[in-house]
Amino acid sequence: MPKAKGPQGKRITLKMAKNSIRVAFNGRRRLDLSKMGIATFPKCILELADVEELDLSRNMLKKIPNTIEKFQNLMWLDLHSNQIDELPNTIGTLQNLTFLNLCNNKLKSLPEELTLLKNLRSLNLGLNCLETIPTTLGALKEIIELGLFDNSLTIIPKSVKKLPKLERLNVLRNPLPEFTEKEDEVDPIKRIETLYLVQDKDLCGSCLQMCQGERDELKELEEITPSSSNKPSFPSLLTPNSSARDNQEEWRVR
Repeated sequence: MPKAKGPQGKRITLKMAKNSIRVAFNGRRRLDLSKMGIATFPKCILELADVEELDLSRNMLKKIPNTIEKFQNLMWLDLHSNQIDELPNTIGTLQNLTFLNLCNNKLKSLPEELTLLKNLRSLNLGLNCLETIPTTLGALKEIIELGLFDNSLTIIPKSVKKLPKLERLNVLRNPLPEFTEKEDEVDPIKRIETLYLVQDKDLCGSCLQMCQGERDELKELEEITPSSSNKPSFPSLLTPNSSARDNQEEWRVR
């Protein structure tokens, strides 16, 4: 019986890749191959390895090959929303990287070589399957923001918590002991922490269903929330005359 083949994905040619290069606001050249239905890392883009930014997000990639080391000029690498379950050791050779987004993949572990990215400032590892993170991640002294949310972490190494330049650390929705009691407390008000605007066509089936459900809940809440029909009235508030115009800000109703 022949082996079942996985999704073949879209085939990217060198010409297509060249036409996908854009110049960002910062002047860097970005190779944007996001949302292209790619299932296999396109070998042809090795011909364009001198770009400073590479976007392969929202595809079906499972592996990143060792040849990623060819992209020595990379400062910005976005691989979020794929099916990547393992990173190559050569990721550590990309010494110029300042931004690395690996959110929403299937990573279960991280290579030690990740800690060689000494210039990294933003690292997003949220929405993966990580149960531990190496203590050596504390060697990334330039990290400003670190996303570890929605994993299976039970401990955050002290070396990571004490990163000298760390300003934003997101560890929400992990089974961390220090957050267990807080998560058990029921807050009757749903509070929005982050808002992402995307089109329906960019969401997977489960995410779209969840969003539609929350939208229906919000609509029901609006219907049962009493609204006041009495609008505020200010019968004695008159338009200021010419002599009062200089002081309008003092009496204007806010």
